[in-house]
Formats: sequence, C-alpha cells, structure tokens
Amino acid sequence: MNKILISDPTLRDGNHAANHQISVQQIAAYCDGADAAGVPIVEVGHGNGIGASSLQLGESPIPDFDILRTAREHLPHSKLGIHVIPGFATIEKDLKPAIRAGVDVVRVASHCTEADITERHIGFAREAGKTVFGVLMMSHMASKELLAEEAKKMESYGAEGFIFMDSSGHFLPDDVTERVKTLLDVLEIPVGFHAHNNLGMAIANSIAAAKAGATMLDGTARGFGAGSGNAQLEVLVAVLERLGFKTGIDLYKLLDLSDLADRELLKEIPTIRSVSVVSGLAGVFSGFTKHVYRIAKQYEVDPRDVFFELGKRGVVAGQEDLIIEVASDLARKAKASS
Repeated sequence: MNKILISDPTLRDGNHAANHQISVQQIAAYCDGADAAGVPIVEVGHGNGIGASSLQLGESPIPDFDILRTAREHLPHSKLGIHVIPGFATIEKDLKPAIRAGVDVVRVASHCTEADITERHIGFAREAGKTVFGVLMMSHMASKELLAEEAKKMESYGAEGFIFMDSSGHFLPDDVTERVKTLLDVLEIPVGFHAHNNLGMAIANSIAAAKAGATMLDGTARGFGAGSGNAQLEVLVAVLERLGFKTGIDLYKLLDLSDLADRELLKEIPTIRSVSVVSGLAGVFSGFTKHVYRIAKQYEVDPRDVFFELGKRGVVAGQEDLIIEVASDLARKAKASS
C-alpha cells in the first residue's frame, strides 16, 4: 500500500495571501478542524517562516510564540510544524522558543543552492528530539543533479526527509518526475514535493511526484497560499485516494475544513491571474505578487515586465527590495524612449 504523508501549510503559506495577518482565532478554528480531519502535519507561522516578521517581508501582529502556542493547544493529535529559514530565524531567538511552544516537525529551508546554511539549524533541531526535514526552495533554479547534491548535504546534516519546493509554480509534470527520480537515486531519506499553481499544474505535478516515488506532499485548503496558491489539499487527497494512495485523512472532514477555511480565512479564493502566469513562466517567487502589483502601480510600469525582469536577474525570496529597483529602471527606460 502506497502511503503519502501530507503536510498542510495553509496557516503558513496562506499567510502570504493574508499579508501575514491571520489571527489567533482563525488559527484556533482551523487547527480544530485539521485535527478532527486527521491531517498529519499542520504547518503554522509567518509566510516566510518563524522569525521573518519584518517591514520588508510583512509584519505579523502576533508574536511567533503566541501563534505556535495557540496552534499547539488546538492540535491534540496532529503534529505541529514550522518553516525555518536560517538568516530570518536564529536558533536562540526563534528556534528555541518554538520548540518550547511544542513544535513537533521542523522544516529547515534554504534557496536551492545554499544548503550549507542549514547545517546548524538542522543539527540543533535533531538534538532537541524533533522530526527534521530539509527543504530547498525555488528548486527550478538548479539542475536536477545540483538539486540532488544540495539535498545530499541536508541528509548528511541529519535531515530525516527532504522536500523540494516549486516556489514559483514553474514546473511541468516531467520536470517533477525527473527530479524525484534523481533524488531517490542518491538519497536514503524520503522525498517530498511542495507545489504552486501559477501554471495550473499544482495537482498534476504533485501526482507526478507521488507516481515517481515521493512519499511526502504539501497541500493547502482551497489552495490558500502565495501567488496563485498551492496544490488544493482537498482535491489532492481525493485524487490520491482514487489512485490508490493512502493519506489517513477523513475526506468528509477535510471537505468541511476547506469550507471553514473559505469562510474564516480567505477574502478571495486563489486564482490564476494573468500576472501569475507570467510569474510562473519567469520563475519568480509567487510571494512577490502583491509587492509587484503595488510597486508597478507606483512607478506606472507593467507588472508583467517587472516579473520577467526579476526572472532575468535571478531574484529570489528575501530580495523584495529589488522589485523597487527593477520598477524604477523600467520607468526610467520608458521615459527615456518616449
């Protein structure tokens, strides 16, 4: 029997779509429903992970510790997960308090070519007795061979599983299949995949990952996440079950949870807008969408041009300040040619 471990980052990736303003009441209500549905891992926190609340990335009105403590109180059965990016999150200020708050699963993430920065955080979380997964973001920016090399580093640091993220929704199913197979050839730990839906491929890519041998998948209620959202959790679980994969999740209760998310979390359901398609084609982080819209309007330039230029420059998450530089350059060039 093929079993898939589902991790639900609705209350983390979805925080991008909510400008990092999800309240403790919303967290409590969602966690109650996720726990009742038997969701194995519920990931909670700022969109960029613990320690990332800032003017540049978006400020959360609630301290990380309070967010995690609330989630812990409402997840008596499901495991509580966090996303940790070294540089945003420090061991002393962020990871230690998170562990005190009752976190079970620590996913330590970096850009796809920077696994080296995760060694201390992975080691610390393992020593603390937590389940630790390594995560490489923006994975389309590395060849399958380089991705495998970086993943192997995370395994050597102590990661018990590895997830690669299609942070810009750039992949097609064959891209995912090739990467999963290459990773499984070199790793001794389980492989997982995190999809975004900019090109409408999130479910297809997730299924491709499972068929290629990945045993961990991410999905969010109603697809609530950055940009055009993630793989829609309730659809993902339904399709997996139809294909003979087992998740251990109660589908009816999961559907109830997605309805709750629609009522309590979403001001609007994520859709594939024209600029989201461009983001996926350009290979630019989905979480940039709101920033690009706002800054492009300010500088009176086409947001699609901004995305393609960001893609040419290889801009990654955490470099939001470069959006202003790109928009300013485009405005200056437009003025010079007029």
